[in-house]
Amino acid sequence: MLRHASALKGALIAATVLVPASALARPMTPEDVAKLESVGQVAVSPDGSGVALTTASLPDITDGEDNGFTTQQLKMAYGPQNLRDFLPDDMNVSGIEFSPDGRMVSFLWAKDDEDRAVWGIPVDGGAQRKLAAVKDAGVRSYVWAPDGSHMHLLVGAEKDTAREDESDAGFNAIVYEEEARLNRLFRANIGMEVDAEPQALTLPGYVSAFEIAPDARTAIIQTAPTPNVDDSYTAKRVNIVDLTSGDVRAVVATPGKLGDVEISPDGRQLAMIAGIDVNDPAATTLHFVDTSTGKFTVHNANAPEAVIDTEYMADGRILAVVHIGAQSVLRIHNPDGSLVREVDPGALILRSVTVGGDKVLVTADSPTHPRELYALDGNRFVRWTQHNSWLADIDMGKQRTFTYTARDGQQVEGVLVEPVGGIPAGGAPLILDVHGGPEAHDSNGWTTNYSGPGQVAAGQGYAVFQPNYRGSTAYGTPFSKQHQNDYAGKEFNDLVDGKRALVSAGIADADRTGITGGSYGGYATAWASTALSEEFAAGVMFVGISNQISKFGTTDIPKEMFNVHSRKWPWEDWQGMLEVSPIYHVEKAETPLLIMHGAEDTRVAPSQSYELYRNIKVRKPETPVRLVLYPGEGHGNARAASRYDYNLRMMRWFDTYLKPGNRDAELPDARPMLAEGVTGAKSKDDDES
Repeated sequence: MLRHASALKGALIAATVLVPASALARPMTPEDVAKLESVGQVAVSPDGSGVALTTASLPDITDGEDNGFTTQQLKMAYGPQNLRDFLPDDMNVSGIEFSPDGRMVSFLWAKDDEDRAVWGIPVDGGAQRKLAAVKDAGVRSYVWAPDGSHMHLLVGAEKDTAREDESDAGFNAIVYEEEARLNRLFRANIGMEVDAEPQALTLPGYVSAFEIAPDARTAIIQTAPTPNVDDSYTAKRVNIVDLTSGDVRAVVATPGKLGDVEISPDGRQLAMIAGIDVNDPAATTLHFVDTSTGKFTVHNANAPEAVIDTEYMADGRILAVVHIGAQSVLRIHNPDGSLVREVDPGALILRSVTVGGDKVLVTADSPTHPRELYALDGNRFVRWTQHNSWLADIDMGKQRTFTYTARDGQQVEGVLVEPVGGIPAGGAPLILDVHGGPEAHDSNGWTTNYSGPGQVAAGQGYAVFQPNYRGSTAYGTPFSKQHQNDYAGKEFNDLVDGKRALVSAGIADADRTGITGGSYGGYATAWASTALSEEFAAGVMFVGISNQISKFGTTDIPKEMFNVHSRKWPWEDWQGMLEVSPIYHVEKAETPLLIMHGAEDTRVAPSQSYELYRNIKVRKPETPVRLVLYPGEGHGNARAASRYDYNLRMMRWFDTYLKPGNRDAELPDARPMLAEGVTGAKSKDDDES
């Protein structure tokens, strides 16, 4: 008996060992999304011998950690899969750089109740120490002098004690857009002791970024007239400063938006990502600037692509991360812009590039993992970091690009995630996940996040499609301008045409198609749930637009809206603006709609969600609708609990109305069931008992 029992036990153990890994896989859950980690910032030492990075993550509230924001822990990378913690886990840092001699990693950190300052830790071992600070002000960014003798520190406005006293006494009124608080710039000497009296420098306007050339003769400073967000979009300019005299040598008079700006090793040239004109929706085109005159030339204007990041190599060549539709490449240019070579990363989506010595590092994600660190080795990328090892246990849906022809002949591309296990007969329930902007694009990389259903939905039997509809970047400026002066026109026709193409291909079920998105994607969701209600069985709208007239009067980007979206003011066509507003079409609204919004959103005021909610409740009381507000959150949720709560609500809404295709289902409970690890959460068993 014992012998037979032992034999049986051994057979069971062997059977367990021989089970294929795929058989043990499980679907992804909102709890998994809550604990994702990724590579944050990357710095490479000047000679390429050292690589520093941060691991970015939110507190895992599903495991009882306290609610909070994204934190970054400093690590050192020594090669593939060779990563070492370099500071205690409770030190949340940012702004990592190497000192010019490569002996130290510097970073921004606020110790205890102190203001944020620049700290450093020796690469070869030793404790961290404070390098530079400004009294009663937190350091926002900093730049090392090329010889390491000093730093330039960008800090906030000077403390206004009189105003603080008034506020403490109850006189805390806010004078909207009239009390600008400008950043300040200081020069601090670096030595064994912290410079107690750093030198204040004069700044031209509101400075948001600056950089010093390796020859220490030239600096570039990005300024705008005011700190207003609209000015950051429409009026930011690059000032070229002669550090010997302190004079502004030239202003780069680019007509459009500004993105990444880098200065060449000899200080003679800038590589600048910018818009090609004032109506260009995004800074996606590479420009070359002569620093002696400020004159610029545009490289590859209107090409069907978007330049994302640039970096100079020590020999003056330029590296550029370029997104071409839903894919990406790394290009190496000569200083004159001519192409040296192009490296195809395959399934990777490149996000940034960093250089030191002969070492080229990129951050990249893929359909199977969030952002990781890779090193360029010849024409291939070698993976250096491995976060989220548990993703190997997740059963993921197949992901690919899908291209279709819109009703007017325009080719439109998107990213499709198929349901885990494949597409059932008759098609799967489909979720259109519509990006915001619309001057943005979705790449064929990692698609899952707190507001993006991605692999969580795929694991529950859904197909998910991210359409790069008209207005999207990475297809050229002419494509991104096609939505202008045409609110809710061709841009949203593309969404319906994408749905119909997926139905025709046997991928989607026409009667079980839902839609979600934030900001402009929220506008798309509101429009789809009202004007196009017959096409969509469920909607989840986030920080979205419902009234194009009141949106103008409550947003912090009115000029931006005019330049790259509407191309006309509301008073030029009141009726037309009303007719492209979802509230105008509420009488058609039969789509169950979940509306979520950050209570402190200044980009799209929460009143936009109030308006749509109230119109549906009063005019279409039979249509399921719910409004959820997130206190303390702005144009997108930043805290761990708000993100987790959002993901739970989104998936439960689709499970209620979309998966069964039942628009008449009862509203789900007002509070979602939290994971057992969340403080104070009840387990399912407790609830049922």
